Amino acid sequence: MSGAVNTSTAPPPGSFLATRRGKVTLALLCAVTFLDVMDGAIVNVALPTIRTHLGFSVQNLQWVVSGYLITYGGFLLLGGRAADLLGRRRLLVAGTVLFAASSLACGLADDQGLLVGARLAQGFGAAMMSPAALSILTTTFQGADRHKALGLWAGISGMASAVGLLVGGVLTQEFGWRWVFFVSVPICALVLFGAFRILEDDHSRSVASSAPGRAPSGFDAVGALLATAGMLLLIFTVVKAPDAGWSAGRTIGGLAASAMLMAAFVVNEQRRAHPLVPLSIFRIRGLAAADATQVIAWAGFYSMFFFVTLYMQNVLGYSQLRSGLAYVPVSVGIGFGSTLATKMFIRTGTRPIIVSGALLAAGGILWLSRIPVDGTYLGNLLTPLVVMGLGLGLLYAGVQTAANAGVPADQAGLAAALITASFQLGSALGLAVFSGIATSRTSHLLAAHASAPAALTGGFQRALLVSALCLVAAGVIALRASNTRGEFAAPTESRQNLEPSYDAA
Repeated sequence: MSGAVNTSTAPPPGSFLATRRGKVTLALLCAVTFLDVMDGAIVNVALPTIRTHLGFSVQNLQWVVSGYLITYGGFLLLGGRAADLLGRRRLLVAGTVLFAASSLACGLADDQGLLVGARLAQGFGAAMMSPAALSILTTTFQGADRHKALGLWAGISGMASAVGLLVGGVLTQEFGWRWVFFVSVPICALVLFGAFRILEDDHSRSVASSAPGRAPSGFDAVGALLATAGMLLLIFTVVKAPDAGWSAGRTIGGLAASAMLMAAFVVNEQRRAHPLVPLSIFRIRGLAAADATQVIAWAGFYSMFFFVTLYMQNVLGYSQLRSGLAYVPVSVGIGFGSTLATKMFIRTGTRPIIVSGALLAAGGILWLSRIPVDGTYLGNLLTPLVVMGLGLGLLYAGVQTAANAGVPADQAGLAAALITASFQLGSALGLAVFSGIATSRTSHLLAAHASAPAALTGGFQRALLVSALCLVAAGVIALRASNTRGEFAAPTESRQNLEPSYDAA
């Protein structure tokens, strides 16, 4: 294969992944997802130090984390479709440049406003990088290569949060909080170097493979505005709900306004000749179920990492570095799970892998929900964390593969954006809902005169129990996901036959 981006729907005569160029291409693309996901987690252990140095209030400190999450999730659909229309390498490069510049600005920030603003810009950059990189992967590798590539992508993505906590602890303790942002700059430089040396410029091919008028001149600006505004408002409202209250007028109004914007977006897409999101993509068997599984599963996973980290630091008294080191075995479990999944896809299909991973992870988190006030790492955390990590690796690899199965090459960026947006939405939703559950239980126990450690642990136990139930629900939803064993993407031309009902002016 002469190029890194292959939009052909026929399997290549040989294994591209077996070549040196193929391996380097995959490593480059995996570096992108590692960077994007890690940056959402690496800052967590540095938050107390950031608060002290820049004078954040407890309420405003959340924006150092939430700012990144909101723009990352809010702009994903726009970034994914722009990658299909404008060229995937072009979007990857633009997003990486923005990400590097904003990471540098975060590290140099000397006031709260600059840090939060730079984190918002970081999220926007990630929303361009992630779907562009994943769509390059799914259009470059085919057949068994594609399963292996997606399995590695999923494993790296799953491990990135745990590695971020570890690296964040080391950097904050040894070098200072600014280095949790500076560390991204050299990684961005490597991505940019690789993008120009390894990846072909697919802009002309993107335009050529589109229907007449589907070039940037036919860009659905109204759809882009509605989708982005709806997603931004939804994630913003969910993130703020624990502080404002779920029954507060601001929360209910935000959710209602977001629903109205998304409804207007659907109506707009049905009336557009060249929509931002061709609704025919949801006719691809199992894609919606895979995305829904991702939302529910990551609501449980993301909150689990949050509560276990708080338990280690606030109840067991672990340092930032020790908390980060505690997740090293989790990374091993995730890597083993994703590797095992790629070897089993051909024989079992993706559906049994996803369901098994969800139930295994649910068992691990249910075990964690029994943590005692006087717990120990070896006795109460290590084994259930590894079990959970193994399940996460299986589920994430399966969902990524199922969500991209049968997607036409000219919609690969959109499919990648949908599954990544599901990850972001689930993370924000789970943290918001389960934080409220934990806080309510802790407040009740404190009112009953329980000690502070006992009350905190009781809140964490309740939230982790609901997280486990979320993973069970994700396994049930996954029964509707596609059971791909290596099917190739549908021909681009076939998509034209699926869209007439959406092409009315």
